[in-house]
Amino acid sequence: MQRTILLLQVAGLGYNFLGQSLGKAEVGGLAARPMCGLFPALTCPVQATMRTATPASGHGIVGNGFFCANLWKPLFWEQSSRLMQGPRIWDDLRRRGGTVGQLFIQQSLGPDADIVCSPAPIHKHHGGMILDSIVQPEGLRTRLNRELGVFPLQSYWGPLASVRSSTWIAAAIESVMAQERPDFLYGYIPHLDYALQRHGPDSPAARKAGRQVDSILARLVTAAQRHGYNVILFGDYPILAATGVVFPNRVLRRQGWLRTRPVRQMLYPYLPGSQAFCVVDHQIAHVHVWDRSATAAVRESLQALDGVDRVLDGPAKTEAGIDHPRSGDLVLVAKRGYWFDYRWWDSPREAPDYASHVDIHNKPGYDPCELFFGWPPMRVSQNPSRVRGTHGRLDADEPVACAATIDLPDNPRTLLELARSVKTLLGRVTI
Repeated sequence: MQRTILLLQVAGLGYNFLGQSLGKAEVGGLAARPMCGLFPALTCPVQATMRTATPASGHGIVGNGFFCANLWKPLFWEQSSRLMQGPRIWDDLRRRGGTVGQLFIQQSLGPDADIVCSPAPIHKHHGGMILDSIVQPEGLRTRLNRELGVFPLQSYWGPLASVRSSTWIAAAIESVMAQERPDFLYGYIPHLDYALQRHGPDSPAARKAGRQVDSILARLVTAAQRHGYNVILFGDYPILAATGVVFPNRVLRRQGWLRTRPVRQMLYPYLPGSQAFCVVDHQIAHVHVWDRSATAAVRESLQALDGVDRVLDGPAKTEAGIDHPRSGDLVLVAKRGYWFDYRWWDSPREAPDYASHVDIHNKPGYDPCELFFGWPPMRVSQNPSRVRGTHGRLDADEPVACAATIDLPDNPRTLLELARSVKTLLGRVTI
């Protein structure tokens, strides 16, 4: 009889970082091994690959956000499972009567799983918000709130992000293993990522966060074994020191390819009237060029930017496993240590209102500055130079960490192969 499986994704857990922070090739009490990551090395594409066993070109989750052509709008951190294309690795398990749970996994809302927990605050009309989560089944929401309190969203992202988020999620995973007992449970441990982006992978704060995540994982491994689960844990990407920042949308605006709309001296992008725009995401940027005659010039201008390593076109996107309509016409990859910032304005007074707030859905690009407080109080920083860690590109000498309490079929050496290995294991689960 094959035991049930707990799959844990640990944000920012690089294999080399284990030696730097813990002084050992071990995590959660398990021997760790290096594994080649995935391109793009970003949260949502990795999570989608682990659920479909296909690269981004297959499942369509090309980043943490993408440009929706029908809306003329970039969409970031959307939660609908319908955005992820293709069958799931657990479809056969569910057809046989098995059950599946996803805790704090992006693009998980929908009928694809039996148990789901995802933060979903209610934003009040006159400011502030009501903390809440979408949980199925409804009885589980009631129980988790009673046992653990409402999920502390401020500790999940923003200037107050901390280990509290991982601690709450780990406790929820334990509770679900003990009571709902799904045959496959996929959970996400986030907080290490915050320390690495804020302080850099070589900082004392990063080492402290490494010890914290080691302790949390050890507790989960022990609980899983007590409840009859095999554990597979992996890092989704390594985070390396950030040494420079690139502003591709400033170039597009200065060249006239990106148009803006002035509102009370603030500059908002006017994409329906533009010729090109970059949807930036850490070390990856998806370049959408609506005026085909400008493609070559746009490419030349962006390639010339200090900090741009490669510009991927059609054939190169295919080779990288990211050839999908959502990935745009060109994909920029930053040089090691550099990352892409979404800003198109030059003067602070031109910044849109959302620039100084935690606003992950309205900003048309990922903004790590949201991890820092700015000025005046309760605003977030607008100083990209404060960011100390970044990720997104794929480097052969920077693998992710993987550990398991079970032998993995076919000895996977990459995250894509790991997803296929998990799919094989799910086929062996006895219902």
